[in-house]
Amino acid sequence: MRAVALGGGHGLHATLSALRVLAGRGVVDPHVTAVVTVADDGGSSGRLRRELGSLPPGDLRMAMAALASDDVVGARWTALVQHRFGGTGALAGHAVGNLLLAGLMDTLGGPVAALDQLGALLGVRGRVLPMSCEPLDIEAEVSGLGSDGPHRIRGQVAVASTPGRVRRVWLQPERPTACPEAVAAVRDADVLILGPGSWFTSVLPHLLVPGLCDAVLDSSARRILVLNLAPEPGETAGFSPERHLAVLSEHAPALRVDAVIADVDAVPVPDRLHRAASPMLSPGGRVQLAPVAADPTVPRHDPVALADALGAAVSPVSPFPSPGGP
Repeated sequence: MRAVALGGGHGLHATLSALRVLAGRGVVDPHVTAVVTVADDGGSSGRLRRELGSLPPGDLRMAMAALASDDVVGARWTALVQHRFGGTGALAGHAVGNLLLAGLMDTLGGPVAALDQLGALLGVRGRVLPMSCEPLDIEAEVSGLGSDGPHRIRGQVAVASTPGRVRRVWLQPERPTACPEAVAAVRDADVLILGPGSWFTSVLPHLLVPGLCDAVLDSSARRILVLNLAPEPGETAGFSPERHLAVLSEHAPALRVDAVIADVDAVPVPDRLHRAASPMLSPGGRVQLAPVAADPTVPRHDPVALADALGAAVSPVSPFPSPGGP
């Protein structure tokens, strides 16, 4: 099965790592495609974006590292692209891979060619693609920042770290053009995976790009949603698993999924999650609760455990029961 994962940052890295496990088992095609958000405006990515006007490369670099070959040569190049300069000079804080991608985008004239070139260097068998070939900005309506009603804030860092409560997000420009190669990959996929990741800044943005959202909605692939292990300080502080689903439905009411995967220890009231998921499940869809956390004290998915859950989600019949399910 051809698998496409949509997201950004550490959440997408976790999904791609799990898909590599499934590829090793022969469940999915090893040529996995990652479709990556391009709205980051912080750190090294933000600096390069402001100075060069290019796509923020950080999330693209992380996805590339997750799919890189694990042979000696691939591992050596992966370590290099992930290396971050220290010190206090102009290069301080920049990852080598960010600089490589920025240079390739500049010399090759576009992000897709640059990503393909770096992918060849790292021995990537799949493909990493941006959700749009233009850098985007996230704007949000946030409550709780004062007594004068909701406030509008702009920028991924501002949204991710707000002390207020995020109500809704949108992109600037509001109707960006989707990357054609990303749309084609989604339309050709047998499995689409959305999440985990920063809900408002890495997961939802894919559904706010009209061409990409249409491709997801029209796809005949099995659509799988992976929930986070814990709320994130700032943008989803205090969110229950059910609230994550509600926010997703508010932003993409037509979205239907075949499976919702959640960590069994992250769902205090399983029946409540089943009820909340019911309206967005496709016929025959289900909630799967499974032990997918790497460590109960650290909100990080275990690649093998997540692969087990994803493998069950793409099977016609789940090999394990959903604890607390109906």
